[in-house]
Amino acid sequence: MPEPRADYECWLPDEAATLALGAALAEALPREVKPAALIELEGDLGAGKTTLVRGLLRKLGSEEAVKSPTYTLVEPHVISGLNLYHFDFYRFSQPEEFLDAGLDEYFAQAGWCLVEWPARARPYLPACDWRIELAIAGSGRRAHLEATSERGRAWLTRLSIAATSSPPA
Repeated sequence: MPEPRADYECWLPDEAATLALGAALAEALPREVKPAALIELEGDLGAGKTTLVRGLLRKLGSEEAVKSPTYTLVEPHVISGLNLYHFDFYRFSQPEEFLDAGLDEYFAQAGWCLVEWPARARPYLPACDWRIELAIAGSGRRAHLEATSERGRAWLTRLSIAATSSPPA
């Protein structure tokens, strides 16, 4: 039996495509997972990390405003019994701030943890399941999704994305 796919790359020409990728992620991830699924979101400021989370939340049925938790560190969302935690560690100057804020407790619970700027909390984050890198590329974005755990690879096989694989010539 072939090894499950470990990565996926696509071109996102506009905000609608980034929202659609977030919606596709919502479809691929299981509703019941413990410890929490850890999805690391990498990319420069303005790369579309929060837009991706907005697309995921909209697909799950949330009508809430979705903002980056840069100042609050975490924005919890409970949708149909699913706990989703959106973190942003951009403001951390030391990784120990993760522990000082007591954020490690979220990752032991059932649900999904989506983390912007995860490198600023290492080495205290648990191993991630998916790492998603968004990069500004011309007028759009390039998204690279890497499954970094066995369960992450299994979830990736359920991912269905209708985005083009490369920017227009």
